[in-house]
Amino acid sequence: MPSPRHLLAFFRELFAFARAHKAWWIVPVIAILLLAGLLIVAVSAISPFIYSLF
Repeated sequence: MPSPRHLLAFFRELFAFARAHKAWWIVPVIAILLLAGLLIVAVSAISPFIYSLF
């Protein structure tokens, strides 16, 4: 598992790439992927509690 410092450096470098190459379409794609990942983690953390309600 990469440390938060490495992840921050990765996203900083990705943003610099998008700015240098005028590839701004990369930014929303990465944002959507991050939101999807957070949604999956949130659902997997909450699902045992929802299951116990039914």
